[in-house]
Amino acid sequence: MGDQKESLFKITHTLAMKNEEISNFIGALKQNLDNLEANSNRVQDDMQSEFTALHSALDEMKENMLTRIKQERASRTYDLQNQLSACSKALESSEELLELANQTLCSSETDGFTQAAKDIKDSVTMAPAFRLSLKAKASDNMSHLMVDFSQEREMLQGLKFLPVPATPEIQVSECQVCDNRVTVAWTLQEPDTKIDHYILEHRRTNHEGPPRIREDYPWMVVEGIRELEHTLTGLRFDTRYMTFRVRACNKAVAGEFSEPVTLETHAFTFKLDSGSAHQNLKIEDLSVEWDSGGKVQEIRKEKNRTNSPMHSPARSALMSPKRAPTARPGRDRFTAESYTVLADTMIDAGQQYWEVRFDKESKAFAVGVALRTLGRFDQLGKSNASWCIHLNNWLQQSLTAKHNNKARTLDCPIPSKIGVYVNYDEGTLSFYDAKTKQLMHTFKTKFPQPVIPAFMVWNGSFSVVTGLQVPSMVQSGQRKNSGTSSSNASLT
Repeated sequence: MGDQKESLFKITHTLAMKNEEISNFIGALKQNLDNLEANSNRVQDDMQSEFTALHSALDEMKENMLTRIKQERASRTYDLQNQLSACSKALESSEELLELANQTLCSSETDGFTQAAKDIKDSVTMAPAFRLSLKAKASDNMSHLMVDFSQEREMLQGLKFLPVPATPEIQVSECQVCDNRVTVAWTLQEPDTKIDHYILEHRRTNHEGPPRIREDYPWMVVEGIRELEHTLTGLRFDTRYMTFRVRACNKAVAGEFSEPVTLETHAFTFKLDSGSAHQNLKIEDLSVEWDSGGKVQEIRKEKNRTNSPMHSPARSALMSPKRAPTARPGRDRFTAESYTVLADTMIDAGQQYWEVRFDKESKAFAVGVALRTLGRFDQLGKSNASWCIHLNNWLQQSLTAKHNNKARTLDCPIPSKIGVYVNYDEGTLSFYDAKTKQLMHTFKTKFPQPVIPAFMVWNGSFSVVTGLQVPSMVQSGQRKNSGTSSSNASLT
């Protein structure tokens, strides 16, 4: 009976997953239909706009060329009409002079003939007809303003739809996720010299595999990429995965998106458990400030509580199927001089890293890890349930490593930000200058149970940065020092 139930449960689970997959696919098809309608209308409108613009350009060119012809005709008409008028006047004067000469020749009077002939000769010499150029000032040929549109006509007849760029393919083997950076690389099946740039889109997700119809996070867009790869820097990995897709663009059109690729972005993410904080600590997200007024932080209702490590979103990223430790329900606040606050997420496997920036003017500050059994009166480093480095600014500034009420003074500069590295399986707890990645101190131990990030501050403040991967410099340093014996055995 039990085996049959188990088998039926597996079948039911498989069917439910298949139904969800089909439902998502139906949603995708409906979205494709909507996109097809919208995209068809868009390209149709774009095409109409392009032809309208082409017509406008041709009309403008036509008007400019017609204006040029009209101006040329007007200029030549003016020159020819002036020349015609001058010739007409000269001809009229010459005809009058010719008639006078003929009358003089036909006259029988001898008196005054000599003088009349002399006057006619002088008039002929000065006549306008003999000063005229009998060559037209302007040609009637307008062939230089003719246009041959045969080449342009062939170009227009050869007008085609612009080839859409090929779809890139993301090369998963070439993609890298490290140091809170992601490098995405892609290829094209064939080189395309007309590609102008690429567009990369990425989206955070907690789901492995293809993108879902409904996602909690929007696509983020990176435009103007000229190479076949791109690196995103300065990321905070507060989800388990990131999905990427890329498409190529030429001067006028963008191609199809590549098949989405999901890359794992495992990092340690937690929040501060305000329910555990000393009443003098004011908690806001991942920032803590000393509040001498001792205002008690509001405790969330049980149904909305997220301070249980078992219910933290980051718990699923710790990859520890071997045990599921239960947290103390509704743990008491730290009190007395234990100005402490814990994180809401336990570490029971793997390698984790986070950073904390603290006010150097704080009278006292400590950062480290603690067991779940850390007492509400216990101060960090003063019992066998916690490990930390401690900054003291009260009388004389000092930086010490503390565990089980034993302390070792650290001979190193006080950094502005501390990186904390935990390798739970190997029992390693290391502290680094977060800026230079210089090692400050290492505890080597065997954690008897899961540990929780722990912090203490008195008369000061600090803020925590989570969602960080273990830096490659820290990992390489840990491998280099793994074969050496610990110099901190007395504190472990």
